[in-house]
Amino acid sequence: MTTASTPTPQPTDDPEYAANLRRATLASSIGSALEYFDFALYGLSTALIFNVLFFSQDNPALATVAAFATYGVGFLARPFGGLFFGVLGDKLGRKWVLVITILLMGGASTAIGLLPTYEAVGILAPILLVLMRLLQGFGAGAEQAGATVLMAEYAPVKRRGFFSALPFIGIQAGTLLAAVVFSLISLLPEDQLLSWGWRVPFLASFALILLALFIRMRLRETPTFIELEKSEQIAERPVRDIFTRGLPGVIVGIGLRMAENGGSYMFNTLALTFFVATVGGEADRSLLTWGVTLGSLIGIFSVPLTGALSDRMGRRTVYRAGAVFMLVFTFPAWWLMSLGSYPITIAVIAIGIGVAVNSMLGPQCAMLPELFGNRHRYLGVAMAREISAVLAGGLAGVLGAYIIAVSGANWLLLAIYMATLALITTASTFLVPETLRRDLTRTDDAIKVSRDEAGEGVDATTVTVRTIR
Repeated sequence: MTTASTPTPQPTDDPEYAANLRRATLASSIGSALEYFDFALYGLSTALIFNVLFFSQDNPALATVAAFATYGVGFLARPFGGLFFGVLGDKLGRKWVLVITILLMGGASTAIGLLPTYEAVGILAPILLVLMRLLQGFGAGAEQAGATVLMAEYAPVKRRGFFSALPFIGIQAGTLLAAVVFSLISLLPEDQLLSWGWRVPFLASFALILLALFIRMRLRETPTFIELEKSEQIAERPVRDIFTRGLPGVIVGIGLRMAENGGSYMFNTLALTFFVATVGGEADRSLLTWGVTLGSLIGIFSVPLTGALSDRMGRRTVYRAGAVFMLVFTFPAWWLMSLGSYPITIAVIAIGIGVAVNSMLGPQCAMLPELFGNRHRYLGVAMAREISAVLAGGLAGVLGAYIIAVSGANWLLLAIYMATLALITTASTFLVPETLRRDLTRTDDAIKVSRDEAGEGVDATTVTVRTIR
């Protein structure tokens, strides 16, 4: 049996450590805010603006599907960005990769605000939009993985769930900011909105880039990566390692993300398209975004709360509760949205984002880094997050828009799709070991430990908990 491993105590009373913990929280939070501000803004614009400005209007329904296809292209680029920058993060360290990704992701988002429209340059307009979306996705592919790993490795062991969840308030803040900004610009007359108003928030993201860059340049490397360098255990072939020994963790991580990621993008973007198709083209844009706004407000509290609960109750218990809630909520949610009522739809979207999605995101912030060993943690988290982003989030927009177009906005088909994602995640919580308080300086993966020791006739979950205390 594997001998017990005691986590290196975090010097929580050390002023220097406390200062670095604050910097890490700010660096991760602002990066998360920028990523989700851009992605939420892009999603909102996809459903209501890009389909009009960047594609031929000979067939409006196909233009909407094509616009969501460009939205999905960003997800296709994310695994490649996660692979490329994940390797660098495990070889060179977490800090410098996060500096590069914020520049790449933010720069591409700002450039979107400068693009010419279909009316001005024809087919070149969607080509340039796709290119910027690819660059945006390539940078974002390692941004969230880096933020997750950074905070998990900095956080005090006994409160890792809470502290790891704090930067993900940036996700809620970015989504909230995008919804508020989009609501405000939607108040413009339609000709002004479509001529220059939509460009303003994309150009304004440049300010967030500068702030995030300033903070990240002052950040020190994480204690666990420093320990890895000192012991000369940096992986020479992290890609080979993650797709051999680390593959079980990647597969389970993908399963855990299906409901959280897919549900997030369905409630954030697809629900707006569904509502417009249900009530007709006269839907009020500014009212539609209130559901996302309220959901993000709820998430500011629910993400750290569920992260803190996972420190007491275990990661799996809290995660499973969130997945089951989404499963139960799915069918009444889409039926209620099909009624065409603004207040009901706003409430459904708010609960879907704020409670169903974010009750899984809270424990996930610590759980994914705890699944992987120190030598390939960045790459492992990046692969689990970004492959799932393609399979769940990327497909949600394209497949969902297609379902709406061909079925006449049939709510039942969309509910079945979301329920399938929730079932996958619920099942995945029974495959993952409990990772609470795992020593992050260990180089073995949590699932590998469970599998090896379970072969000796010992319960996998019990062994994993015992060996990580």
